[in-house]
Order: sequence, then C-alpha cells, then structure tokens
Amino acid sequence: MFFALLVTLVARDAPAQLAEADAGASAVQYGEPRAGRFRVGAEITASRGACRAIRAMVAVPLECPEQSVRIVKEEFSPDVESVSYRDLQGGARQMLITVPRLADGATATAVVTFEVVTRPILPPSDAVTAGLKIPRSTPRDLRKYVTVSPFIQSRDSKFRSWSRELLAGLTDEASDWQRVEAFYDAMLEKIEYAEGVDKSALETLRDGQADCFGRSAVFIALCRAAGVPARAVWVQDHCYAEFYLEDEEGEGAWFPAESAGTRAFGEMPLARTIMQKGDNFRIPERPKDRLFYATDFLVGLPMPGSGKPSVKYIREPVN
Repeated sequence: MFFALLVTLVARDAPAQLAEADAGASAVQYGEPRAGRFRVGAEITASRGACRAIRAMVAVPLECPEQSVRIVKEEFSPDVESVSYRDLQGGARQMLITVPRLADGATATAVVTFEVVTRPILPPSDAVTAGLKIPRSTPRDLRKYVTVSPFIQSRDSKFRSWSRELLAGLTDEASDWQRVEAFYDAMLEKIEYAEGVDKSALETLRDGQADCFGRSAVFIALCRAAGVPARAVWVQDHCYAEFYLEDEEGEGAWFPAESAGTRAFGEMPLARTIMQKGDNFRIPERPKDRLFYATDFLVGLPMPGSGKPSVKYIREPVN
C-alpha cells in the first residue's frame, strides 16, 4: 500500500516537533500499554556485480507521547560500516545503513529489533471536550498542518465550501469539538470505505469511496480548510488522522480519528505500532520534492561493468 509509494528520511532523538503534544496532556488519557517487538532493517546484495557507496534508509517506529521505543538487539554483518538514525521534521524516524563496498554476490545485513510500548487513547469526557478550542493563532511548528500537502488539497474550493456548509448547519452553542466532529461524521457518511489504490483528498471526494488513506485525507482537508491543524498518522499497514485543539489556557493536544472499521472520534482503542506522523516531508536528497510518507530507499554506485545492488527491506513484528 502506501509503504511502496514515497521516500523520506528521519530520526536520531525523540522528535522535537512532537513535544507540543505533551502540552495539554491532561486532556489526553491513555489505556493499558501494549508491549511488543518489531524487527526493522535491510539485506543488501551485490546481485549484479560489486558496488560501493551504499546507503539504505529504513523507516522505524516513532517515539511519541503514546509510544516509547528502545533497541533490544542489533544484527550487523561485517560489511556494514555504520548504522545511525536521523529525524525528519519531528514526524519520522529512519535507520541509516552505510556500506562502503560490497563484493560481487555478497550480502550486507543490518537488522535492529525494537521493543515498542504503545498505549491506546481513551475518549475524553464531555467536560474536557467542552473547553477545547480551535487555535486562534496557529503555533509556528504547527503551520504545516493547516496548509496543503501532497494528496491533501485543503485550499481547494470544494473543501472550503463543504466545511463552511457543515459549520453553518450547527447551532451557535456548538463547541469546537462538535465542529470538528461534524467534519468527521460527514466524511464517514459521504466516503464509503473500499480497498484500493491510495487516493488524494480530491480524488476520494470525486469517487465517493476510498480506503483508510483517502478517507483520512478528506477529513484532514476539511479540518485544515477551517483552520484546524490536522495530520496523517501512519501505523503498520494502516493510516488514520489526528486533529489539534487547545484548552482554555492555550495548551494543545492531538486527538485521533479512525478512518476505517468501528467509529472512533477523539480516541484510539487499538494500540498499533506508530511509524510516522505527518504528511509533508522534505529530505536533503530530494530538495525539490514534498513527500507524503517517509518510506524505504536505497542508493548505491555500481563498480565498472556492474549494476546497482538489490535490497530486501525487513519490517515485521516479532512473536
């Protein structure tokens, strides 16, 4: 699905730009944590002759308020010179594997096992949601979540007019939480869930159906059209959305919105392994591109008379 679409890079330390989610933490309540192990890495083979200057980038689980990540095992073959991690705009973390040279037919392996502890997010009480507000002034580090991004055309007139129509249908007493919930319910009603290729928000609106990717994009576009910060959350083989509101003291928090299966607004009953948060990344290797998801990527130079190396990416839960 989306893991085969795009390319990006990532993280060494806990994402700095996600730190704002710690604010307003009292508005977000967590359930019992779920612990598991996750293997991530790559097997790189010089299948077409010797090669050099190999660098593989592999997305790994993300450290964030509802999830902690630590390394419990490393498996590196002798050809691997180094394995490091880097952060991309606070929303993605990627393992960087460096192999200076690989002989014809040789395979370099770098696999890391992570212990991942993820907590479900419980539904907030009515007393909490009644006091939450759409930010009057979007914080600088959240401005990328109120504008357009790849696949999310939030400035298109279709989303602007639809969001205005939905808000006009509410009473003056409606809370900001109820306003965002109106976007969510409208998306569920208008966009039928259907497995298929990933679609942009506009394509999904046109077709009236999409999988979790397209449905999340439509909800995010509606939110952003109304000035509500919102973003995509990527878990293994799935995507959902988050929206951002502030309490009366101006402290903000992110709340999830499920895009498939059982309705879940402001809560996330399933503790899935979170891979990334965001939908508009830039990387040094592709400065002109904006990327929706930070997926796996390999660069390598063939020696004279050889071809580029092949790679098998590893990303799997450990039973």
